[in-house]
Amino acid sequence: MSCTYRYPQQYNLTETFWIKKPYVDIKSLKEYQEYKDRVEYIEDRQNKTAVLRLHNVTEDDEKEYVFRLITATEGQRWIGEPGIQLKVSALQVQAPQQVLEKETVNLTCRTTCDLTESFIWYKNGQALNFHSNILQLQSVRSDSGSYSCAVRGQEHLPSPAVSLSVMYSPRNTSVSIISPSGEIVSGDSVTLNCSSDSNPPALNFSWFKEDETSAVGSGQSFSISSFSSSFSGRFYCEAQNKYGSQRSASVSLTVKESSWSLITVTVGITAAVVMTVIVMLLIRRNRVTPSEEQKHRGSQQHQTVESPVDAYMTLDPKSRCSEYDTLDNMKRSCDTDEPEDQDSTYYNMDK
Repeated sequence: MSCTYRYPQQYNLTETFWIKKPYVDIKSLKEYQEYKDRVEYIEDRQNKTAVLRLHNVTEDDEKEYVFRLITATEGQRWIGEPGIQLKVSALQVQAPQQVLEKETVNLTCRTTCDLTESFIWYKNGQALNFHSNILQLQSVRSDSGSYSCAVRGQEHLPSPAVSLSVMYSPRNTSVSIISPSGEIVSGDSVTLNCSSDSNPPALNFSWFKEDETSAVGSGQSFSISSFSSSFSGRFYCEAQNKYGSQRSASVSLTVKESSWSLITVTVGITAAVVMTVIVMLLIRRNRVTPSEEQKHRGSQQHQTVESPVDAYMTLDPKSRCSEYDTLDNMKRSCDTDEPEDQDSTYYNMDK
């Protein structure tokens, strides 16, 4: 902003500066905190010209600015009316806050000025190689970010940034084993975690075991407090947001028996085998065949006949019965002999 001025030459000009209207307090712009380090005065007193240069202009700078002259004579000071009206035309990016993945979206850089200069677009503060006032995107996940624009040649005056968020369903869903860190031993507490990439983040998680129709758990983490072989199998999760869902790959959970469990099983099996052998031996001992029993009885009779007792000396060899005959045959054989030739002891036994 610039101006020319005149004043009576008989007065000695001592000070010049710029002020703003309305006049709340007539003082130089440089004395206001909001203008600090943004105001520059350029003056040529010989040609009586003055320039106000204002940096980093904002909408709050939209005011009327006037030039002030002060002389060494008391009461001789002037304000250059009318002043210069500054109109600030703010750039503005018009764009939706959210867009679905693969949808076409237009971002527009708008201004109230009739500008013919080209524009510059920025994403997250980095300049894009695009110079139209309309930026068209195909809405991929990487398009999410903060966008602003500026007039080419006025890059120091960019528009306020606006955020664009590309929405999409869960991707890269996976299961990780949080604990234990090594092999699973019977009795361990097992915790699984489900993760995915989505916008907005997935809030619904379901857990499944293969070959089972219904879910076995819910939530981003799934825990089994005391794992055993009955829980062994393949588990997977499903992440879901408002735009869709995705299932993870399965992870296999198997239990490794502890050394104490293996010792217990081994001892139990050994004890069972020993008991089985003992029982079989007892059964075999008590189960005697008829021929073995006959041999056992005949052996007992033979031991009686061979005993050195006087009664055996009176027996007539012809009257002896076979020690292997049955009692009935012995009786019939003995009945054929003469009664007086037999020992009374054996005779009475058969009766």
